[in-house]
Amino acid sequence: METLIDYFRRVGGYDWWVVAIELFLIGLVVYWAVDFLEGTRGEKLFHGVILILIAGFLILKLVVGRFAFERLQYLYNGFLVAVLIIAVAAFQPEIRGALIRIGRTSFLTHPSHLLSRTAEEIITAVTELAATKTGAIIVIEKKVALGEFIETGIEIDARVTAELLKTIFYSGTPLHDMAVIIRGDRALAAGVQLPLAEAGSVDGVELGSRHRAAIGITTGSDAICLVVSEETGIISLAQNGLLTRKIGESELRKLLISAMDEMAPVAERFWRLPRRNNNRKKQEDIV
Repeated sequence: METLIDYFRRVGGYDWWVVAIELFLIGLVVYWAVDFLEGTRGEKLFHGVILILIAGFLILKLVVGRFAFERLQYLYNGFLVAVLIIAVAAFQPEIRGALIRIGRTSFLTHPSHLLSRTAEEIITAVTELAATKTGAIIVIEKKVALGEFIETGIEIDARVTAELLKTIFYSGTPLHDMAVIIRGDRALAAGVQLPLAEAGSVDGVELGSRHRAAIGITTGSDAICLVVSEETGIISLAQNGLLTRKIGESELRKLLISAMDEMAPVAERFWRLPRRNNNRKKQEDIV
């Protein structure tokens, strides 16, 4: 007990702002690690390792401070090295995922290049879906976040590819009737329920639920929404609550690239933030 009291006395002699900064940085690192590992196999392992290290450190300090157990302290230091090696092996999948994300957000890769590639993947998917008259609705988030709608769907957080979009909207899947929301180069969620605009018509054509949803989501946000008609295969684009039908491939490319250029600064900030791991329960719902 005297050792613990002496420790707090020594800490009390430090400048308060130095202690505050140190505690803040330590807490920030621990929070980032816990947030990054949440929902993975390493989450409980991380909690166990931290508990063992903290308990061992406190016990060792109290015992060594009262008794001269130098060999015990030497063994504990060796134990720390062993724990570090085991942690690297145990957290290998998580460490690899973190390094991949860091590499993807490298300064050498400009966001506009990734967004242009994403636009081409979307165009390819929409064109092929239209050719087979496969209904689809794709929402591209811009500056206004669509988190409240993402929560209604199934979180996937996967890189946008034409194959992924075609698979989602294939009529045999349980997600094909709802929307996909895209942020940057990632498809964040599928099976998303969107607000429906009032029933009406455009160019004398009565609107279906997909087209009404496209108008509804773009009325309350700055997102753009692509719709493929299941009956006619016509591609439509909604923006600012207005629906434009019969969009050709060249015009679609021009509109998407223009929208992606506006999104580049926002996407760059998003890519530099650590993303939370996918919720396992939502992944299991897909199966």
